[in-house]
Amino acid sequence: MYNWIVKKIIGSRNDRYLKKIKPTIAKINEIDEQLKQLTDEQLQAKTDEFRQRITAGETTDDLMEEAFAVVKNACRRMLGKCWDVCGEMREWNMVPYDVQLVGAIVLHRGCIAEMATGEGKTLVAIMPLYLNALTGKGAHIVTVNDYLAKRDSEWNKGIFEFLGLTVGCIQNQMDPAQRREQYNCDVTYGTNSEFGFDYLRDNGMAMRKEDQVQRGHHYAIVDEVDSILIDEARTPLIISGPVGDSKARDYGELKMLVQSIVHKQQIKCNDMLREAKELLTKGDDDSDFEAGRLMYKAQKGMPKHKQLHKLLEDPKCRRLIDRVHADLISDMRRREMHKILEDLYFSMDEKSNEVHLTDFGLTELSPDDKNKFTLPDIIVEIQKVDEDDSLTLTEKNELKAKIQQHYQVVSERLHSLSQLLRAYVLFEKDINYVVQDNRVMIVDEYTGRVLAGRRYSDGLHGALEAKENVKVEAETQTYATITIQNYFRLYEKLAGMTGTAETEADEFIQIYKLDVLVIPTNRPIARDDFNDVIYKTRREKYNAVVNEIIECHKIGQPVLVGTVTVDQSELLSRMLQRRGISHSVLNAKHHHREAEIVAKAGQKSVVTIATNMAGRGTDIKLGDGVKEVGGLHIIGTERHESRRIDRQLRGRAGRQGDPGSSRFYVSLEDDLMRLFGSERIAKVMERLGMKEGEELQHPLLNRSISNAQKRIEERNFGTRKHTLEFDDVMNRQRSVIYDFRSHLLQADDIREDVYQFLGDTAGNIVDDFTATHPMLDDPTTDDVNKFLEAVFVRFPVRLDSEDIKSRLKEPEALYQYLKDAVFKAYQRKIEIEGEENIKKLEHYVFLTTIDHFWKDQLYAMDGLRESVYLRSYGQKDPLIEYKRESHILFTQMMENLAGDISSNLFSLTTAPEKTEQLIDLSRATYKFDDLSDAHTAAQAVGQKDMNLQMSDAAYSGAGGAHRQQTLVRAQPKVGRNDPCPCGSGKKYKKCCGKA
Repeated sequence: MYNWIVKKIIGSRNDRYLKKIKPTIAKINEIDEQLKQLTDEQLQAKTDEFRQRITAGETTDDLMEEAFAVVKNACRRMLGKCWDVCGEMREWNMVPYDVQLVGAIVLHRGCIAEMATGEGKTLVAIMPLYLNALTGKGAHIVTVNDYLAKRDSEWNKGIFEFLGLTVGCIQNQMDPAQRREQYNCDVTYGTNSEFGFDYLRDNGMAMRKEDQVQRGHHYAIVDEVDSILIDEARTPLIISGPVGDSKARDYGELKMLVQSIVHKQQIKCNDMLREAKELLTKGDDDSDFEAGRLMYKAQKGMPKHKQLHKLLEDPKCRRLIDRVHADLISDMRRREMHKILEDLYFSMDEKSNEVHLTDFGLTELSPDDKNKFTLPDIIVEIQKVDEDDSLTLTEKNELKAKIQQHYQVVSERLHSLSQLLRAYVLFEKDINYVVQDNRVMIVDEYTGRVLAGRRYSDGLHGALEAKENVKVEAETQTYATITIQNYFRLYEKLAGMTGTAETEADEFIQIYKLDVLVIPTNRPIARDDFNDVIYKTRREKYNAVVNEIIECHKIGQPVLVGTVTVDQSELLSRMLQRRGISHSVLNAKHHHREAEIVAKAGQKSVVTIATNMAGRGTDIKLGDGVKEVGGLHIIGTERHESRRIDRQLRGRAGRQGDPGSSRFYVSLEDDLMRLFGSERIAKVMERLGMKEGEELQHPLLNRSISNAQKRIEERNFGTRKHTLEFDDVMNRQRSVIYDFRSHLLQADDIREDVYQFLGDTAGNIVDDFTATHPMLDDPTTDDVNKFLEAVFVRFPVRLDSEDIKSRLKEPEALYQYLKDAVFKAYQRKIEIEGEENIKKLEHYVFLTTIDHFWKDQLYAMDGLRESVYLRSYGQKDPLIEYKRESHILFTQMMENLAGDISSNLFSLTTAPEKTEQLIDLSRATYKFDDLSDAHTAAQAVGQKDMNLQMSDAAYSGAGGAHRQQTLVRAQPKVGRNDPCPCGSGKKYKKCCGKA
């Protein structure tokens, strides 16, 4: 109440901001009037003038009013001129209005401008892009798909080029050279995934600076900012590739088992619901409560069961289930909840999208072998082996290896089983995914579009492929990844524009530090938004939708029907076909004619059925005579989880002051109502005694539905924020690796880094040795030999025993002695192989070893993230545990990375003809006095398998026709099962070759 009074007196924050910038708008218009006197050449010269002033110390803020006036003046001068846009000649007919200048100011200042459909967001973006591109650092504009990037870049190109700026556009199929050319333009258009993947390739995969395509992250405007920064933020950008021994997972036997228990659960739920139906006829309280328990149980087992939905049409049944649920979640009855569900094969939680196998279900899967799906207690098993004195060390190691292997097999079997079960009971064809060309394709729930090239993670996609009997693709491993949130945080200044951002303002400010400002429309919105119409069942709802479509069709009013899923769009299409209504369908299966269908959607009598994909990017313009019949009418067949998606659909009508109308149809069987918001409405319907086919509508009910949507939005925001908190941990590690990798690519000479790593590795060897061998006053020969053994694992330098023995008492002296020996050995290697060859070798070794370790680190972090959630059962915060253990993992990785780089620098050579010379040199023993003459040789101990062919082409990118220079090992490669060269008696893979 207090806030409302304050707003009435002094206006909202948004109103105050708009009032504050009115003088700025007036100043821009005043300068624009003055610029009319200039010739085209004089106006174009302003661009160079602005650049010189920025070089002299002025800021873009200082130039904003003049720069925006120049763009506005250029737009006026281009009126009536035509140029090619996506193969079609289009005439320029736009000059910025004052409200568009407001939007441009908001975007330049790094905020989000909420602008209604048809208010000219494409034009608004030109002004801040022009201004920020004057710095010479590039300005990016991010769109939701390749088509919009190409269309907008070609449409705005005329203005930018008139003012002397270059315009680029990133498209999916471009090669690195083409991408580099586009990024070098002043203004670059592209999709979020193209920008993000180019960043990952530049920083995680490029082998030299010429392979990088981007040139920094200075300024970006994100078009449809809510879609990209919120909806797509749930899915990280991942570059993956085949695992070393990659093969497709075999789901054959498990698939049959899962199909069996799903079928048995269906039968069990049938029986329970039949019994519940009979109990309801008795009419007494005990029978009603027992019926409620059975329906509750069926809801947990098969929440979308058709008989259950039929029963839930009666509000009494809904109340009974709510009563049972309230009874069972009380502290006194929680054990009973577990008991109720124990004879189900699995239980489901639709709200969290989870499914859990019960003990009964696991037993049913393998009645003859109870341990087949039971993880062994690996700690207890290994402890038993360690305590068995009758076993030799070799036998113990073999037994422990078998235990670990068995644990791995059972763990993978359980994981595959879990994902198959999710595929069968949580994911529905034509809703969550479609099958096209014998491939499972994900459907974006927010846009209704097929997400080409994307796969569900953790084996779920393979499980869906097995379910649909298409080829199961081989498993992949992550090579590079970043979340959308952390990618866009790289920009020095970020802005966004959309028609629907205000509902997510809190998330934008908390995650991205972006304010949302609502820009007023140039003309008042004339659209009528009617109250929601609520029915008991989907059947009644769809009949009402079809009837309204027919009524609009009779008077020639165009109708756009928005559906949430592909399945719903096809159901409505069949219903309209039966009624003889001509219409078009736009969904993930029929998206090829999208632009054509949307362009005609505003013509007289046209009926268009579309999933949410019709809510973005293209304005629907009204045909002749349509305004007279009320404009475009929007029908929503279901409320989406997000209010933004509903607002987007409504926003297709009533553009630029055109007439239009919208209405949403809702049923108590819709997922939103069923899971989050139907209790109050169900009670109202029961109190009114509503019969089949009767509708209910009232502003208070709209508010009830809106509150349900708010609850889901808050939950989803919490999930995204939680995901980001975990990724922030990874992001800090990624920044360290990528910054160092970038430094390596930019530097021509990295010798300083080489000596730093060699010195660090020498220090680690001394530290590790002194930690396990406290310094003695009188070191033994055994102590000396163990130290020499530790050194030779990393470095091919054979040191004199007496020199070592005299320094074992003093760690610092020992470190300095070892470091000097290693440095001199490396200097000798340079002399033997040549400076230029060694420089190439250094870059190659650093980059390939870093990539190898980072890939393993990503895999380890994925495993850690999955496991830390179990810590919550021990009253530990999973996030804190994740931060702590990931720090340990990263520290270990960096230490091992330094060691492997040091080893690889010695163990690889670019001079194969000198291999024998290097091997001979390594056999000599060098005293401290002779270190100035110490030679180096390559050795294979501690090596990771890596590609030993290095050519100039590896540096210059694909297609380089250069002479190949081969890197070879100076000693034979040690096999994983060979005896370790260090002399421990263990296999190499269990000793120095251990990952």
